[in-house]
Amino acid sequence: MSELSAVYLPEATVGRLLGSWQPDVPALLLVAVLGGLYGWGVVRVRRRGGAWPAARLAAFVVLGLGTIVVATMSGLAVYDHELFWPAAVQNVGLDLLAPLGLALGDPLRLAVEALPERGAYRVRRVLTGRPVRLLTFPLVSTVLVLATELAVYFTPYFATALRVGWLHELMYLHLLAAGCLFVLPVLTREQALPAWCTHPVRAVLVFLDGVVDALPGLVVMTHGTLIAGAWYLHHAPPWSPDVHHDQQLGGGAMLGISELVALPFLLVVLAQWVRAERAQTAVLDRRLDGELAPAAPAAAAQGPVGLVRPWWETEGGEVAARVRRQARGD
Repeated sequence: MSELSAVYLPEATVGRLLGSWQPDVPALLLVAVLGGLYGWGVVRVRRRGGAWPAARLAAFVVLGLGTIVVATMSGLAVYDHELFWPAAVQNVGLDLLAPLGLALGDPLRLAVEALPERGAYRVRRVLTGRPVRLLTFPLVSTVLVLATELAVYFTPYFATALRVGWLHELMYLHLLAAGCLFVLPVLTREQALPAWCTHPVRAVLVFLDGVVDALPGLVVMTHGTLIAGAWYLHHAPPWSPDVHHDQQLGGGAMLGISELVALPFLLVVLAQWVRAERAQTAVLDRRLDGELAPAAPAAAAQGPVGLVRPWWETEGGEVAARVRRQARGD
């Protein structure tokens, strides 16, 4: 053991981090299964004459699956047992960045469109079931993400995972699943959240989630006690920074990545809000045109009549309110 512990990896330069790779069989299987199912769904939708945006496919593959590959098989995985900061970048990537990429691909909507009618019904039934509703309830999912990060770093979870290979793989999956519980329901076009979670509410929740996601990085960066200190003190190579400094680097990386992910996440939700408002406006315009068109010939046929208040001033519906707003604007 003393001879093995004396063998260290070469210094982690930018070139070595970019060029060092190692296979991770469980991660490869997960990426292959997710990518295969998603590709099958896209092909099936297009064969039926439907369309699936290339941007969604690219987000799912490049940002979603790509982040999983980089986190588990790149230089980050090569050096995560000797330095803390690569492990911190791995974990925050799996917890925040990969779920965002997967969610931008909207796999839930793809499953509904690709599956037969009975299969689509089952997917929607699972999404509206009590267990999924509870786990994806906005406040619950946010707490689960925060609890997962804190449990990884401030319990024996992480230190044990560094020693036990299968637990390390389970930790990867745990972080990815926790992140997906919040992001997937927020961004999907399926109705996976309660009715009160309108787009303005979602924007507020995403902003608050960004604040919450920054907490683990802040705590790790300022925490006086070493995280998995016995492991990293024993395995720290001679060229590495001080172990305390290494932990500060890891906490800073977690904080920076969480804030970088929060901004595009919020922008996507705001863009969805704008599109939803435009779609609602188009529907109201069509309804208004449909109601005004028959009224014009009838009024012309009746000839001049006495002054009567227009219908939109006396009726209460949504269309009448919209006409009143337009009249005031003119």
